[in-house]
Amino acid sequence: MPDKLLKSKRDAFCCWYVLLGNAFEAAERAGFPKETAISDAVKCLRSQECRQNIASLRELLSDSGNVAAGLKRLAFGSCTDAVYLVFADELPPPSVIEGLDLFNVSEIKRVKGGGVEVKLFDRLKALEKLFELENSFTDRDKAAELIMALTATAEESDSIEDK
Repeated sequence: MPDKLLKSKRDAFCCWYVLLGNAFEAAERAGFPKETAISDAVKCLRSQECRQNIASLRELLSDSGNVAAGLKRLAFGSCTDAVYLVFADELPPPSVIEGLDLFNVSEIKRVKGGGVEVKLFDRLKALEKLFELENSFTDRDKAAELIMALTATAEESDSIEDK
């Protein structure tokens, strides 16, 4: 694989990994072949450049972990694969089901009469939790600034006030 294409895939992997929190899915969406996606993901995660890229993306997005990534997927993710599954005339083969993005599905069950019931996670609750999480990051930054101001010397205090 040419270096430029590999770099492009690794950059895409980093973005997808921060958003999805799942190395295998991130590698697939970045364009790595499904057969080697997990090993490609591990290679990316072992790369110092990728780890730095992931850290800076998380900082940029105020995301210190996978909780926010999961909440973003629940709040903004697509439900098209779940709709496809519900309206399919018959159960798709395992190879097709394996490729479906059912992250937003909380429950699937057969109902009497042969139907299928699919429950999705509540997007509004995910947005509320995401809002709470983002506010906690902001509050943490404000607390750190307050501690710095309280522990600063007179000179440092003057420079902080000038900002």
